[in-house]
Amino acid sequence: MKKCSNPEHPHCTFWVLPGETVCAGNHPQATTAPSSYDLLTALRSTRSEPSATALPRAPAHDAVLQAVNRDVPACAAPAAPAAYQPVQAHLHISGFDPRAAGGRQTLKMELRGMSAACAPQLTLRLRSDLIPRGAVQHDFLRTTRGDWRPVFVEFSSRNKEHGQYQIDVEVRSHVDGAVAQKWVCTFVILVPRRDATLTEIHQIFLSTHKNVRVMADDASIARVTGGDGCNLDVTARNAGIAHVDLSAPQGKIDMGFTTIAWDEELIEVDLPAASHCHPHPSQAACLVNAAPEAGEQRQIRLFALEECMLGRFELVDPEADVLLSHFSPDGQDNNGLTRRLSGRHAIIRRGQQGFEIEDVSRYGVLLDGVWPGKHKPVALRLGMRIELSASIKGIVVLSVTALLAHGVILHRIDHGARAECFYLLLPEAQPAPASHLATPQASCLPVLFHRNGGFWHLDTASGKETALAPSTALDKLSGFARHKRFASEPYPECWIIRTEGAALCESSALTA
Repeated sequence: MKKCSNPEHPHCTFWVLPGETVCAGNHPQATTAPSSYDLLTALRSTRSEPSATALPRAPAHDAVLQAVNRDVPACAAPAAPAAYQPVQAHLHISGFDPRAAGGRQTLKMELRGMSAACAPQLTLRLRSDLIPRGAVQHDFLRTTRGDWRPVFVEFSSRNKEHGQYQIDVEVRSHVDGAVAQKWVCTFVILVPRRDATLTEIHQIFLSTHKNVRVMADDASIARVTGGDGCNLDVTARNAGIAHVDLSAPQGKIDMGFTTIAWDEELIEVDLPAASHCHPHPSQAACLVNAAPEAGEQRQIRLFALEECMLGRFELVDPEADVLLSHFSPDGQDNNGLTRRLSGRHAIIRRGQQGFEIEDVSRYGVLLDGVWPGKHKPVALRLGMRIELSASIKGIVVLSVTALLAHGVILHRIDHGARAECFYLLLPEAQPAPASHLATPQASCLPVLFHRNGGFWHLDTASGKETALAPSTALDKLSGFARHKRFASEPYPECWIIRTEGAALCESSALTA
């Protein structure tokens, strides 16, 4: 018997039975030519048979003899190896060290076995209580060799209760901004007790993972004992020592591991045919009301971002996503007090305790009249008053009017109350009406969400979902007032200003 030779599973130690095309772990094996040992074994079995006069030889034996005899042309030489078939797509996760309990860790994730027909760039999303802010997103990029560049994910178990933490993984392939394919998997990270010994940590880990790769590097020692039910690949290099004793008696055992690696199979999820494309994919847009009535805003600005940056209004090269200006009784003023806002003033994101805001400015943020401190996230609550900035009051004053499972709604409560309000939505998140908290001011607004790269409207009465695009008739949807249209940009008035400025510059040049 031979060990598994699948290049996508270098840690696998399952045996391959003679004549089998897969190992005991169901990993496909590449078809190879017979080895010299196989040829000699066949030759010996041929010689041990009765003479040719008593019993004719099989054609297969003649082919073996021709291959062994160098003087005879190998007309029956074995065929060329068959092309290796790619295995099931999976994530190879390495770098996990349970000894670093309570500290920072980095996981290396390698994408293997993915079909060559998928997009050259895939999006990786992780959600877990261990990950900062509850979620993180990375991109897998295909190299010129055809494989995928690995992704490194950092997390910390500091101040975390010991136990198992689930990490949900999504890998998405986008075509023209829409999700065309999606793969999912889930794995568990063990956060041990602070007083746990290394023996307890690794015994628990080995009992929950059947395929484990153990490496001893840089003069470290790897010792494996009591391996019942575990398939282990032990590697020692750079003066490392590996000791394997599967028959050791029961008792206290000390183990030293540097890294642990394992594979998680990616399961492709079937997407509804209608969800494979959005007529107008975008991450930011605006609902413009040409004739707002009492209490309505002229612009409802929509954002679908994991982190939404609030900052100063800049016509050219803005640093923020939500661009804020000071409104006086005479209207919007992009100069004056607006300049006392930082280009990057505050961040709103989804945290472990819900949505939170963090001050990252030089002028400060007041939350219900109190400055929380710089770089100190504070959970948002319904009705919270947000003032930008702390040094000068009244520049921009916002109120949290709705806390949704998939986003936040903010209204201005200063002189710009009639001008704009904001939807800050999580991308690719479905609404959950059960967790909907809103003030009367936000309750009359339509239910919007983001999916497949674009914005959608949900009719809560019928459950019908409608994609929002410039061609969508908004007056036929629930929650929309008359004279509203969908704009592709969050600040369509800036496009008009830029267009008029460019036309004015062109006219001046022609006149000169």
